[in-house]
Amino acid sequence: MVDSMKVEDLSSVHLPVGDATYTMTTDQLDGGQNHTDLHNCSLPYEADRIPLVVLYSMVLMIGLPTNMVTVCLTFLQVRRKNVLGIYLLSLSLCDLMYLCTLPLWMVYVNEGHEWKLGSLSCKITGYIFFNNMYISIFLLCCISIDRYVAVVYAVESRGMRQQRLAGAICVGVCLLVALVHMPVFTMPEGDADKTLRHCFEPVHNSARVAGFNCARFVVGFIIPLSILVVTNRAILLNIQASPSLRSYQKIKVKYLAIGVIVFFLVCFAPYHMVLLLRAITFYFSELETNCEFEKSIYTPYTIFLGLSTINSAMNPILYVLASDNIRKEIKQSLASLSSRAPLQPRLTDSSQHKMQSSDVATHRDNHSC
Repeated sequence: MVDSMKVEDLSSVHLPVGDATYTMTTDQLDGGQNHTDLHNCSLPYEADRIPLVVLYSMVLMIGLPTNMVTVCLTFLQVRRKNVLGIYLLSLSLCDLMYLCTLPLWMVYVNEGHEWKLGSLSCKITGYIFFNNMYISIFLLCCISIDRYVAVVYAVESRGMRQQRLAGAICVGVCLLVALVHMPVFTMPEGDADKTLRHCFEPVHNSARVAGFNCARFVVGFIIPLSILVVTNRAILLNIQASPSLRSYQKIKVKYLAIGVIVFFLVCFAPYHMVLLLRAITFYFSELETNCEFEKSIYTPYTIFLGLSTINSAMNPILYVLASDNIRKEIKQSLASLSSRAPLQPRLTDSSQHKMQSSDVATHRDNHSC
């Protein structure tokens, strides 16, 4: 390809790839043959176009209206001093921001993985997308921990579970994830103005990217999954052992706990497993420079990343619309609209506390949702 060129006399080498040309500096050439091999590897960009466009469209159609409704409903719960409502409201807002990036990804995929809006917009969109993915994951952990405390330590948690603390935790999670993902703005994957206008395609593999993917697998998947399993199992055991709850209430809690774990695994396990696999292959040069390996893993990577968006559409159904308090709020709102009467007055402090206290048998079910 460059056999007629004297590389030592050039500051850069232009490598033809299909109808386009990649420009590589001598530093990149000196860095190893793997960069050249990967750039010459024609990835199957067309294979995921229809599945991803269909998937993103369905997630938007379901996720946008459900999250917009739940933002309004959880806001009412926040005004009524419901601590869990803080986490649910934050989760819905996070999912809405996450969903708002999907139209841009749909256009990108439909255009053959060509980003036409420039590098800055690519990096900002990628930053929002990955930020809100992990903010959503950590907020799911906060919700499970809050439910665990409310159910297992109902009496002791009365003074601990406060809205200010919940709000501070949500802000802390957002700031921490936003800070950790700042390197997105310096990664070459976001330089859409260069090469073939690709935006965060898994082509560049380096020690930093491999380490970052390992950290995402452990901190963004394994630890949250452990928290969800431990807390939901404890909630389920506690509820099942309660003699004051009816069988249908116990069944509801059981299905909710199972649903949370199953959807988390379906949405996030495949994507993070591929991230781990790509990180491991960095340390095996025969795989890292293997074009066939890159081709075989590319489509599963993009499809699994698309699957992670389903979580943003399912969160309102699992956590919000399954709650007795929220269902009552919906009935009140519909009744008010039909009769043109105002909503019921704000709950008193005693009734608010009763709504949040899971040691009362008739309200324990609400905390599991």
